[in-house]
Parts: sequence; C-alpha cells; structure tokens
Amino acid sequence: MRICVFEDRDVDNLEPLTLTRPVFDLLCGTSTILERQRNYLQAVEIGVLLRPFLADLCRQSHPELQVNNCAWLRCEPTVLLNGRWLPPIEKPPDFQQPHLGLVGDEIAYAVLPCDQLTYCSPNTIDDCLETWKQRLPVRPAGGWMIDYPWDLLLCNAAMLRQDCARCIAEEGRSHRPANVGIVGPSDLLRVHRTARIDPFVAVDTTRGPVLVDEQAVIHSFSRLEGPCYVGPGAQVLGANIRGSSIGPGCRVGGEVEASILLGYVNKYHEGFLGHSYIGAWVNLAAGVQIGDLRHDYQPIRVTLKGQEVDSGQIKLGALIGDHTQVGLNASLNAGTVVGIFCGLLPTGGYLPRTIPSFCAFWNGILIEQPSLPQLLNTARTVMSRRGHEWTQARAALYRTLHERTSAYRRQILRQREQRYLRLSA
Repeated sequence: MRICVFEDRDVDNLEPLTLTRPVFDLLCGTSTILERQRNYLQAVEIGVLLRPFLADLCRQSHPELQVNNCAWLRCEPTVLLNGRWLPPIEKPPDFQQPHLGLVGDEIAYAVLPCDQLTYCSPNTIDDCLETWKQRLPVRPAGGWMIDYPWDLLLCNAAMLRQDCARCIAEEGRSHRPANVGIVGPSDLLRVHRTARIDPFVAVDTTRGPVLVDEQAVIHSFSRLEGPCYVGPGAQVLGANIRGSSIGPGCRVGGEVEASILLGYVNKYHEGFLGHSYIGAWVNLAAGVQIGDLRHDYQPIRVTLKGQEVDSGQIKLGALIGDHTQVGLNASLNAGTVVGIFCGLLPTGGYLPRTIPSFCAFWNGILIEQPSLPQLLNTARTVMSRRGHEWTQARAALYRTLHERTSAYRRQILRQREQRYLRLSA
C-alpha cells in the first residue's frame, strides 16, 4: 500500500518533544508512531509531509522516505495518515474507496484519489483537511489521536500489550533466561537472544508484559514490572522500572514509573522519575527527583506555549526536550515543561515549572544560555561519545530552532523578571 504521513497544525501541542523531530518519530510502546502505521497498513511505499525546517534532518534519518515530495504524492492514489494517530489493534478496513477515518472530530486518515491531492503540500495540509471533511464520506477510524504528550503515556501500556502479542508470534526472536525470578505468567517475558540479564533480576508480569530488546543489559538487583520495555542497547543499572518504555541506548538507574525515555537518556544514578516523557540525549544527574502528584490530588495543569492546559491527569511529571541537562539533586515539580538545550541547577527547592528552550536556571535565576556555539559543541561531544555522527543538517536545525523559540523565551524571561521585581518590592 502507498501511504503518506502528514503533520497538521496540532503538532505544536506536543512541544518540546516535536521541536526536534517529526511527530511520527515519537516513541510509544516499543516503536515509533511511524513504525506502527507502516505495520498496520503493510505499507511498501511511504512519503511524509512535515514542517519544512525538519525536512533535511528527516531525509538523513529516514533515507527510505519521500520527504515533502509533492510530485511523488500526486502521481497515484494515496492513503494520507495523520502523524498523531496511533492505529488500533484490529485489522484495517477496506482502503479502496475514497473516505475519511475519524477519531472523534479529528481526521486520522484520508483515502484519496489523485485529483484530490493536486493542492496538497506541507503548507496547505490543514486547509485540505477541512475541504476533504466537507466532501468525502467518513468512517470511525478507531485507535487513538495524540493531542498532548501525556496521551502517549496513557496509551503506552496498551501499545506494549499489542507489541507483546506480536513478539509471541515471532517466537524465534526471543528466549527466556533461566536465571530470572519471574512473578506472573512466564510467557509475558520476551527477551531478545542478544540481550543479557544478570543473576538476581526480578521480573513481574502480573500487570503486563516485559519486553527486552537486542543488546540490552539488565544488571543484577534490577526489578522490571510490566507493562515495560527496555530498548536496543539500553542498560538498566540496579533500577526499579515499572510501566515504562526505555528507548535505545539509555542508561537507567533509580526508580522510573509510567514514563517514556526517547533514546540515549543518561539517568545512571538514584533518583525518581514518574509519569514523564523525556527527550533524547537528556542527562539527569544523581539524585534528580521528578514528582508526578499534587499534595491535594487535583488534576495537574501544564503550560504549553504560554497557555495553561488542564491535563486531566492526577499523575503527570515532566516533559523535557532534547539535549537538556539537569544537575545533581535538582527537584522538578509535577507538570514541569522544560525545552531543548536547557541547563538546570538545584536551588534547594523546586525549579520553575516552565523553562523555555535554550535557557539556564543557575543560582535561582532563569537566564538565556550565554553561548549557542558552546551548547552545540557540547551536544556534538555527547553524541560522538556514543558513536553518533554530528551532521550539518542537525546543527542547522538547532540554529533555526534557537531563532524560532526566541520570542517565547523572551516572553517567559520578561515575566520572571517582573515577578522577581514584584516580590522584591
């Protein structure tokens, strides 16, 4: 099948995670949204329509995709899939006749002939969606639409159970280590043959599966409680992990509950991380505590792009963008949003709940990071230490994002300064 995955205007509600990647590259369960959509429709030819400033980096990370290629899109009938849509478990319906698939009032997918794609582009996709909604028949799509980052946390358990069923069907890729203490059904532990589990590891599958991917290492005295996933090359260092997805190359110690770590997150030491979504290449130093519950048990409110949003969730920790560093013993309160390339140092109390991209919190004061070249050089060093190439496309993207986020950064810094002046008066 021929598909094209698109980003609509609502991807902004998933910042800071979608600042540095297309929305379909977000992890849920054991795989990204794009991988789930590809498997759902058994797609053999895939294009994407995304924000132009991400195009060059997407071409590097996904050389198999047609990126913002409108000529390719218009040459044949195509199924357009919303990059925020997690497909259902059930088999897909007939995709031969033109129609729209809806989740609530939102378009999850559109089955379109060539003539309906004439004016479709990354800049016109939202207008096209409104037009198609007036002209085409609609059907329920099933699955889930991801409106905010915490929606991914809510869907994670269901996705892990779905992934476990697929692993059981691919029995040859898994084995069951003899030296693991298992509480619950043993067939819900799926360990890749290249993974290593040391002695004195406890696995609890009473609430869901535990999946350990290739080249992962689970050190002694770790506890994994399902539904749980440990990604390729990740290391679990005497940690207590429950209800979480640990992305590739992460190093995790301490306690992690109901969270998603995108990839190459360094949380090597003790500390608590609850109901949070952590971007790639984030460093959480020893003793970092990220709370996820208000003392009065009220729903947690989150500030996204200057607007306060009621998450409706009793438990919600932090949303942290790529390449952010959190210092020793820092404490983040429930509902904290931290942008990309931030540096946070402890103050003895909670840090601010809103920290814009490219900012630092030092000595109790929120400031703009003083040197963008130094930030990029540090990121280059961090990635090279893990064997990842630093490319010009990546550097250009980060410089673009520094400019694109400047207005919001100035707004928050001005608000903090005015608050400080009021308090000091």
